[in-house]
Order: sequence, then C-alpha cells, then structure tokens
Amino acid sequence: MDLNWDDLRVFLHVARGEGLTAAARTLRLDPATVGRRIARLEEVVGEALFLKSPQGYQLSDAGARYLPHAEAAEQAARAAGDALAGTTEDLSGPVRIGAPDGCANYLLPSVCARMLDAHPALELQIIALPRVINLSKREADLAITVSPPETGRLTVQKLADYHLHLAGHRDLLARLPVATRADIAAHRIVGYIPDMVFDRELDYLTELGLDRAAVASNSVAVQLNLLRAGLGLGVVHDFALPAAPDLTRVLRTDFALRRSFYIVRHADDQKVVRLRRFTRIFNEFFRDELARLERDA
Repeated sequence: MDLNWDDLRVFLHVARGEGLTAAARTLRLDPATVGRRIARLEEVVGEALFLKSPQGYQLSDAGARYLPHAEAAEQAARAAGDALAGTTEDLSGPVRIGAPDGCANYLLPSVCARMLDAHPALELQIIALPRVINLSKREADLAITVSPPETGRLTVQKLADYHLHLAGHRDLLARLPVATRADIAAHRIVGYIPDMVFDRELDYLTELGLDRAAVASNSVAVQLNLLRAGLGLGVVHDFALPAAPDLTRVLRTDFALRRSFYIVRHADDQKVVRLRRFTRIFNEFFRDELARLERDA
C-alpha cells in the first residue's frame, strides 16, 4: 500500500477538526482540495475513513482504527525533522500554544516577546479560548491550564502559582470604600457567567460567599474592562493589574486566592526534541514574567 504523507496530514487535520473547512483553513488549502485528498486516501486504503453528513466528518470504524497509525507516522516525521535539524541552539518554525484568555491577554505577550528575542525564527500562535484546549485533536502543541487534566495520553507539569484579589476602579472605591467583607454588599459584582465556568478553579464567587454577578462575561479581558468602566468589584489576576493601573485591590489580607498554572503536552511529544527544548525555555520565561508582573501589581 503506497501512502502519501501529505494525504496522511490531511486525514489527521480532518479527523481533529471534524470537517473539511476547519482542516482547509489550518492547512491553507481550499476545502475541495482537502476533499479530494481524503477521497484519494480512501481509495488507496480501500475503506471509507469518515462518515460524512451536513454536520461534518466523523471517523468511521475504519478511520478510528487508522488514526493511531497516522499519528505514529506524524510523530516519526517530527522526530526525523529534529534529527535533520541537529541540535542547534536556535528554535524555528510554528508553535501553537493554547491558554485561558486571562493568561493569553496579560501574561503571554511578554513571555512571547522574550521567546522571539531569543529565537527570532519562531512563529508563535496563541489560542485563547474560554474552555479547555483539546490536545488529542491537536488544537495546539501545548496548553496552559488551571487544573491538571485527569484523562488522556498527556504529560502534565506544574508551571507556577499565581494570585488573585478583589479589585475595583479607584474612583468607585473613593465613593464606596471597602474595608471589610460586609462593605462588598454596597457594590455590584463583576464575574463569570455561571454556566460557562469551564473549570472549578474559576469559581471565585463561591469563595466570596456569593451566588451571582450583576455583570458577567466568559472573558477575563471583558471582565477587566467592565471593572475599569467602574461597574463594580471583581476578582482580578495580580499579573493583569499592571495593564489596568486605574484598578485598586481591596481586602488584600482578608480575601486572597492562589491558583496554579500547568503546562500540558501530548504524551507522544516527549519524543520531539524541538518541543522539549521549546517547553524548557518557555517555562523559564513564563515563571520569570509571572513573578515580575505580580511584583509590579
């Protein structure tokens, strides 16, 4: 059976994206070309690899059996690329990082700046989604999470602890000071939309003894802007505060949260020298920048 590696790549992207359009966008091909590649591969293997419907492309039983072999070929190709590249100090090419939007907006920009200063040939892609990044579908090369995943063929490493406090606009707090927890009752609360809290570590209102927010968003960046507009009090990452100098923390000793970031990779990527080197350097810069931003808060 004579298989074309480019067709295998197309198969993997369609399998992970569950459709032609998403795969075509990632591969920078048109959907019709992706469809022809899939048809050609199915002709070679002699079986339908996908169940096609208006809702998308779902793996058939044959496709599900074929998937791990295609992933093994992908890992072998990556390992071969590492071997050909040797062990030079410069990192290059694309690396896709998935992260919660607070981390992506207020921490990763400075980390990426350091990475690119040190390795100008890198191409960094940041996916900021209000949900857990699916590494099994290769949505990213690595993901930053606030809870260690409990399932999947993944490697998990704790990156660092970070801190959060209750904060509001300084003009608002000048009118309605907050000296005790009882004073919170005089303020609107800004927070997450309850049914869109995708990780239990983000359930800050429960720790405040509250069950609702007067103004809510699934985005940390939107929440921060709502606070900057003087709409109320909300829980803010300390590392985001340098980007919002008009916000002031309250109840610093009475209400302080500590959470952790974890870096997660697909287990097979442990064999990829380039990603191992990238992760080691990235982790160091990440911890340094987190500590610096919290010091400046």
